[in-house]
Amino acid sequence: MKQALKAVANAVATVLVLPLLASYLVRAAVLGRDRALEGSTQALSLIPGLPGQFLRRAFLARVLDGGCAFSATIEFGTIFSQAGACIEENVYVGPRCHLGLVHLERDVLVAAAVHIPSGPQTHGTDPSRPIREQEGNRRLVRVGAGSWIGSNAVVLADVGRDTVVAAGAVVTHPIPDGVIAAGVPARIVRQRDRPLAASV
Repeated sequence: MKQALKAVANAVATVLVLPLLASYLVRAAVLGRDRALEGSTQALSLIPGLPGQFLRRAFLARVLDGGCAFSATIEFGTIFSQAGACIEENVYVGPRCHLGLVHLERDVLVAAAVHIPSGPQTHGTDPSRPIREQEGNRRLVRVGAGSWIGSNAVVLADVGRDTVVAAGAVVTHPIPDGVIAAGVPARIVRQRDRPLAASV
């Protein structure tokens, strides 16, 4: 029964986002897909609760290159800036996140206010020109299946499968599978399959 209700809700959400999809396609032709996506997700990010979750998912499933699984949850205030993103099954993205060119593999949990821009070089740094005029080098950031990214983390490089990135960490280099990483810049604290050392 629950699955049937979800299927109906997904169908209704798909119908409700059709005007926004039409608007997105027009703006994408004029402004480019990424700019159009950012504007659309800003509008959709303001709808609270379950209706917002269903509407965001229905929209993103149709505009992201890698799609957005219907089992994913995208919370209030989250904005996408790159149409090349991909959201797999059972992904949870908390409130007020900013996601660029990212691939969130299945079962990834992203806590509140996490930023995953499109790699570490989204702008140039040549001192002879204003930064806003410099071309960046966007690249896909992959977060491996089953990983958890803590609140207020900034992820600029790939994160392995089943890895935990602590709250407030800044990931500047790739993090391997099955570890806990923390700090600025993020460093491996321990393997997840090893217990914490007993306190003396």
